[in-house]
Amino acid sequence: MYCPDDIFYLSEIPASFSMGWAAFMCISPNVKEEGAMKEDTGTQDTPYTEDTLVEQLELCVDYLWKSERYELIADINKPVIAVFEKRRDFKRLSELYYDIHRSYLKVTEVVNSEKRLFGRYYRVAFYGQGFFEEEESKEFIYKEPKLTGLSEISQRLLKLYSDKFGADNVKMIQDSNKVNPKDLDSKFAYIQVTYVVPYFDEKEQQDKRTDFERHHNINRFVFETPFTLSGKKHGDVEEQCKRRTILTTSSSFPYLKKRIQVVEQQSTEMNPIEVAIDEMSRKVSELNQLCNMEEVDMIRLQLKLQGSVSVKVNAGPMAYARAFLEEKNAKKYPDNQVKLLKEIFRQFAEACGQALDVNERLIKEDQLEYQEEMRAHYRDMLTELSGIMNEQVSQSHEAKNRRARPQCTLKMFALESLSGWYELKRFQVQTTSEGLDTFGSLNTISL
Repeated sequence: MYCPDDIFYLSEIPASFSMGWAAFMCISPNVKEEGAMKEDTGTQDTPYTEDTLVEQLELCVDYLWKSERYELIADINKPVIAVFEKRRDFKRLSELYYDIHRSYLKVTEVVNSEKRLFGRYYRVAFYGQGFFEEEESKEFIYKEPKLTGLSEISQRLLKLYSDKFGADNVKMIQDSNKVNPKDLDSKFAYIQVTYVVPYFDEKEQQDKRTDFERHHNINRFVFETPFTLSGKKHGDVEEQCKRRTILTTSSSFPYLKKRIQVVEQQSTEMNPIEVAIDEMSRKVSELNQLCNMEEVDMIRLQLKLQGSVSVKVNAGPMAYARAFLEEKNAKKYPDNQVKLLKEIFRQFAEACGQALDVNERLIKEDQLEYQEEMRAHYRDMLTELSGIMNEQVSQSHEAKNRRARPQCTLKMFALESLSGWYELKRFQVQTTSEGLDTFGSLNTISL
């Protein structure tokens, strides 16, 4: 939305409106771009009035309702409220405050439910000077609607540029590795598409607590690429490394355009034990977050529990413990990293115990057998972990006394069915039969 300075600098509007485009800074930092624009010389022919301002902001509010960005409705309405306060139009003011009231009710309904789908993000890089000209070797972040998958955007871009350059002249780079343009055939146009997610540092992770905040005014994104020192992409946990790449864009999403250019890139490489520390820290964080939700998402909780303590699928966590914490193996790694990983596993055991307690309080009678099975797996995991770490890993969160179970508000289905449904709904697998791969713990489902 273009906001020239004279929008808020009208003789009949109170002095509080004189701040111009800066009045929208709380909505989006992108309005800074508007401040650098020269005033439109044609504004004298089409004067901008209070009524014009109100009409445009009301239209904006209507679009915010449609896009499910309820959190912004109150801020957008503030200039409109100021207009009607000056006019003492109490009927319109009551309507505005009722609209804001409804928006906050909607926020409380959906704030942490993950019912809103804010879109997905992809890094797209172009290579081929003879084809892409000024965009050659440049990277962009594309924002795609809802659950747009990697294969969908890849096929769309392939068709778009095949129609432009000829189908025989366009190739897709089918991994997320670094590309050296000198290694590419100049006869072809190359497109590389990689799934990315918003990136937040430690402070931002604490500040941005809701789904909306994690998808609003964001300009940093991250993806991870696996590699081994032997040159293979994948290996055993003792040799698996990964490269984390953080991309910064010139503006923030949401934006007027569906893509924004990448202006900065930072990469860090993790050795195998650092990969284990990173992966286990993420598992602990996810379990704690699920346990501390006001309305527990039983589907996600049980999927995470199954992936953490079930004997059938616990190769991930326990493989890390065996590879890096067993005495004969721990000597190969820095002492401080081994101690850190041990502490993370203590937290992991505690988080699993807490998750089992939460699950026990919420399940129905038909899941008692499942709960007991998970308890048994948990005890087996603690026994093995205690032997590996040469210490008694606490079962402090295992329930001593069975509590009354409040009725769960969600209808429970067989876990096998839920797993397939949940992956489809929330994390659509980012690997296609054509071989387009965006491997990385941030890019794949990690139970």
